[in-house]
Amino acid sequence: MNLQQARPSPALSRPLLAAFVGALVATAAGCQRTAPPADWNDAVVTEIEAWRAKHEDSYTNNWATIEGLHFLRPGTQTAGSAPGNDVVLTASLPAHLGTFTLAADEVTFAPEPGAPVTINGATATSALVLRDDGADETDVIEANGATVVVHRSGKRVSLRVKDPNGERARSFAGFDWFPINRDYRVVGRFIKDATPRDLQVVNTFGDIDTYPTEGVVEFTLNGETLSLRPFTDEPGRFFLVFNDASSGNETYAAARFLYSDLSEDGTTILDFNEAYNPPCSFNPFTTCPIPLPENRLAIKLLAGEKKYRGAEP
Repeated sequence: MNLQQARPSPALSRPLLAAFVGALVATAAGCQRTAPPADWNDAVVTEIEAWRAKHEDSYTNNWATIEGLHFLRPGTQTAGSAPGNDVVLTASLPAHLGTFTLAADEVTFAPEPGAPVTINGATATSALVLRDDGADETDVIEANGATVVVHRSGKRVSLRVKDPNGERARSFAGFDWFPINRDYRVVGRFIKDATPRDLQVVNTFGDIDTYPTEGVVEFTLNGETLSLRPFTDEPGRFFLVFNDASSGNETYAAARFLYSDLSEDGTTILDFNEAYNPPCSFNPFTTCPIPLPENRLAIKLLAGEKKYRGAEP
């Protein structure tokens, strides 16, 4: 999967920096190992509380509504809610939605004549090559409130289905958080690699996805010096995938996610009060990256989101 596939909605993102730090700043950051403490006051606590509220709203209305992930085979296959289709979709969709043809790594959708189907809000009347959910603009098929988009996991192509009235949305158990704790808001220093590179990362479906990385973030937590390697698909924006000694006990076993922004002085605030579970913690139809070996912390990090209270997929 690409980095967009298991992130919060754009409403959760903080303002992006205009450009990455220069080489001189990165070098200075690598030499200076001790970072000052992060700011802490009532405004910071309010900001964390607001972030959690927005995150919960986004996940409830988006990731919790995913009702299916159907991998396509080469060629044409019928799709709809009727059991006779090649791809059987959620009951909210028409009995016969149309056909999907996978050829030359492209998916073409042809709507069933007379089916109440729209694509990007317009009535679907003819065949169309669909843009997947990793593109800048995604083509969304909709009928009766449920949607279908093309989703890629490694080299495999699938249909991802969302249904706000489906079983997954109805049974979603919500969120549990550790109390907000100033000890888990720390300043890290970015240590830039000599050369940016792409990493091949296994996801929860066993597929291989590609992530860009440009260095590591070093920080001190509870008196211990630690580091994490973020993915950097946007200038000055870090996406961290990690687990720790609490994983599988107090927190989700596979991983948690965290975002941070890089400042011009080469520092970044890691606020683990905003560490959150990936959607694969509660939904079996999502694909999420497995943490890099270097991002598996030996300490217990009891901050951010706790283990999902409902049944795990």
